[in-house]
Amino acid sequence: TSLSCWPEKPAHSRWPASKAQPMATRARKSESHPSRTVTSWAELMDLLFSDSWQEEIQRFRSPFVFRGISHRDFDLQSGILRLAGTSEEARRLEPHLLRSFRKYAQADAVAGMSIWRWLALAQHHGLPTRLLDWTWSPLVALHFVTENGARFREDGMVISVDTLGARQYLPGKLKRIIEEEATGVFSIEMLDRVSNTLPDFDQLHKQTFVAFLDPPALDARIVNQFAVFSIMNDAGARLDQWLAGHPELCRRIIIPAELKWEIRDKLDQANVAERMLFPGLDGLCRWLTRYYTPKQRVSRESEIRKYKLAS
Repeated sequence: TSLSCWPEKPAHSRWPASKAQPMATRARKSESHPSRTVTSWAELMDLLFSDSWQEEIQRFRSPFVFRGISHRDFDLQSGILRLAGTSEEARRLEPHLLRSFRKYAQADAVAGMSIWRWLALAQHHGLPTRLLDWTWSPLVALHFVTENGARFREDGMVISVDTLGARQYLPGKLKRIIEEEATGVFSIEMLDRVSNTLPDFDQLHKQTFVAFLDPPALDARIVNQFAVFSIMNDAGARLDQWLAGHPELCRRIIIPAELKWEIRDKLDQANVAERMLFPGLDGLCRWLTRYYTPKQRVSRESEIRKYKLAS
């Protein structure tokens, strides 16, 4: 679902202002991004939905996408980069992975499928790609902060990125299309108008950039998770390093370990859980297993993990 008609960011933002950094600073650590540590559920909700009001359309429609992490490590490496280990190896492996995926996934494909649909399909089913998973729903992001009980003694984090602000760094061809459509993200059809191959996409700009892709409704899981993907014009690029040069686009909410139980229980009551986010019997069993695991056991496992990390 594309969000449209984005005006300027309101002046009453609860977040401190950040200025764009020069290219030379893009490899800085994540501390350059605005960061807040919350102390309550109410404060968390307030920050997650901050800057949602859009005056031009008189609606609360946030331009931010969200990613929940169960620990504080700020690492936005793509799957292909994690697999390859280096940028050079990621660039070398990508065409081989995608070629093999297209060869063996034909039963689930549609004739003449766009490279962008292939990429979304591969990412959705777990193949390491240059895409990163995000969601339009801050509550879905919170689920992934609190789904792993073994990390309940570690602080978690929600990272959000301003898709509207990221548009200004797009190359001219992409910027014209997204402005014509009056949206903050691309559809597969919009990307097809610019490039039909990843090498063509990579050559749209000499500098790295990030675009956001609204994937097609491949199945109920991708719909229920309100999913969106980020994509960069280099299989070896890291989004966290790019964002370090544009800290005004990125926010971090640190979630203390002591808040995780409250958040988890309230999400379950709001029906934001595996049963809905992973439709089917697998998701149902994951939810029941977590929901009925005794708190004492979860606490013991998280304590053991914390001890191992400390040693």
